[in-house]
Amino acid sequence: MEKGASISGIQEVLGAIPHRYPFLLVDRILETDGWTRAVALKNVTINEHFFQGHFPEHPVMPGVLIVEALAQVGVILLFLRDEDRHSKLVYFSGIDNCRFRQPVVPGDQLRLEVGVLRRRGRYFKMRGKAFVGSTLVAEADLSCAVVDRT
Repeated sequence: MEKGASISGIQEVLGAIPHRYPFLLVDRILETDGWTRAVALKNVTINEHFFQGHFPEHPVMPGVLIVEALAQVGVILLFLRDEDRHSKLVYFSGIDNCRFRQPVVPGDQLRLEVGVLRRRGRYFKMRGKAFVGSTLVAEADLSCAVVDRT
């Protein structure tokens, strides 16, 4: 995929990562250079299962799920061009410098931006930022390791 290119639909997202409903938190990849940066969308709707309990009278997307959405974009970035991705998993190994700046509510569209900060063998450190419109709502440094499924 070339920089600025868009994945045409959810089928390509499903082909890139093992996550499935109700834990799939990425709807579309908007752009990626295929190696160091990806931008994705998550449409936040009132039908999300977590809004039943968080919080029924004032629905707010849990921050931990915003971070998970960023991590999923990171996995897509690592696996999108990897033909051998079906024999691998990515384990989330750390979160640093995480900040939640504003609540995310039904009707919002999260723009998730993830970039690789560094790579050491099978270990990666990435920076993720989540926006609603032009407003930064969350950010975190994410660490992970790529491992064989066996």
